[in-house]
Amino acid sequence: MAEKTIMLCCSAGMSTSLLVTKMKKAAEEQGKDVEIFAVPAAEADDKIAQGNINCILLGPQVRYMENEFKQKVEEKNIGLAVIDMQAYGLMDGAKVLAQAYQLMGE
Repeated sequence: MAEKTIMLCCSAGMSTSLLVTKMKKAAEEQGKDVEIFAVPAAEADDKIAQGNINCILLGPQVRYMENEFKQKVEEKNIGLAVIDMQAYGLMDGAKVLAQAYQLMGE
């Protein structure tokens, strides 16, 4: 099991899959032991309930769901943020990975 787990969430789980690939490559280059995966918003509750997520990053297209997610994770010590719009648009895996680690206090 990885040291950290980062979940990306968007409307269908498709647009973030390329970003996940780029984040995994950046993590490998940086020597970080992290599991990164993407899910559609509709499946997020099941993954959160499993209890092994350290950070949730929302795609800009589901920004409107941020408050709903905050309520879901407030007692679980899970970092939550909307992915930086510019980093998302550029598919900058290293920048989004850095955003995730900042949320996790590292």
